[in-house]
Amino acid sequence: MSAVCQVTGKRPGFGHAISHSHVRTKRRFDPNVQRKRYWVPSLGRHVRLRVSTEGIKIIDKRGIDVVVAQILARGERL
Repeated sequence: MSAVCQVTGKRPGFGHAISHSHVRTKRRFDPNVQRKRYWVPSLGRHVRLRVSTEGIKIIDKRGIDVVVAQILARGERL
């Protein structure tokens, strides 16, 4: 599963893991992306979204209909 939020567009960040001896190795900071199923009244069906925890809060605040309309306006498939 890709670590990209469909609501916020949040992607993995990259940086270094620094050991006790200060050796730097590349590492990846993944966002907390979860697969959630929502009922969308305007579409009359359930949709599965890959959303970060911040995206879940946005859906709770704005409403699923508004967020799904924005996703569809971007041309993304549900």
